[in-house]
Amino acid sequence: MPEITTAPATADRWADVVAAMTGGGDGGSCWCRWFHSTSSEWRSETSEQRRAALEREVAAGPARGLVAYVDGAVAGWVRVAPRVEQGRLRRSRIPKASPAPMADPAVWAITCFQVRREHRGQGVVRRLVADAVEFAEANGAVSVEAYPIDTSVAATSDNDLYHGPASAFLANGFTEAARPAPARPVLVRDLSGAGPGER
Repeated sequence: MPEITTAPATADRWADVVAAMTGGGDGGSCWCRWFHSTSSEWRSETSEQRRAALEREVAAGPARGLVAYVDGAVAGWVRVAPRVEQGRLRRSRIPKASPAPMADPAVWAITCFQVRREHRGQGVVRRLVADAVEFAEANGAVSVEAYPIDTSVAATSDNDLYHGPASAFLANGFTEAARPAPARPVLVRDLSGAGPGER
């Protein structure tokens, strides 16, 4: 069995973030900026500008992502951050189906995965989900949301699985809070021991 580890995406790991993003799929053009850009910004930005924006974010901190390693080699990335910092979530139909108030800074969201082609099918996404939840909790999250693809309902290409497969979240203790589209559940991992209305 390969050894899968993760680490926060801090400034000293920028080269590893780049390696994670450029191993196949759309990471090398998106640079995990989709959830931070308005539609007009997205249309006007080049991939070089998106890369520079992510580099500035990583350099400034605090870490808002994790890098995964398989036997020490860079394998993938996940975005995990307070929901309020990911502006597109407030404007998107699927996340807006969440029962938690959109302005709650203690609700975090796992929104983007990138796994290098040579490490797909090795359990990298499940490990990233598990460690992202721990990272969010250590940084004050009372719940973590995700908006994955239910691949039992809709067949999806690897590139389109940047939201993650629902199975990886369900295996890590997430439960379904809403299903605004047939293949797009809102999944939640409660870390507080109380429902959203009780906080």
